[in-house]
Amino acid sequence: MPAVGRGFIERLEPPDFDNSHWTESVPLRNSKIAIVSTAAVSNRGDRPFSWLARDYRVIGKNDRDLVMTHVAVEYDRTAWQQDLNTIIPLDRLIEMEKDKEIGSVADNHYTFMGAADPRDMEKSALEVSKKMKMEAVDTVFLVPV
Repeated sequence: MPAVGRGFIERLEPPDFDNSHWTESVPLRNSKIAIVSTAAVSNRGDRPFSWLARDYRVIGKNDRDLVMTHVAVEYDRTAWQQDLNTIIPLDRLIEMEKDKEIGSVADNHYTFMGAADPRDMEKSALEVSKKMKMEAVDTVFLVPV
């Protein structure tokens, strides 16, 4: 990892959570699942992510014409270029829904720029959580990149 990236990451302080159990557990066979990723993926034609972006993009359940605008030069994009499911596993979740392993897949999923300090993203995170609550999402699959 280049020194500038390593230095940035080394200076980040992890958030302190008093309680990591935010909701009551729901059995997977009854869960509505949404993906939240820090891969900086968006629909082709959406505004690209910028360096230290604090906002997010919405990916629909059936969207597949996606681009990555993550700024980390050391990130190897080979796997995602070959299979979107390595960072946004929509096809796998849809298969699990069809096989009745999970309740359902949410209509909307969310991506952020993983290079930003998470403490600066609180406003966007609260917006996303509100949207997921409105869609009755009760399980979030976090995919850090």
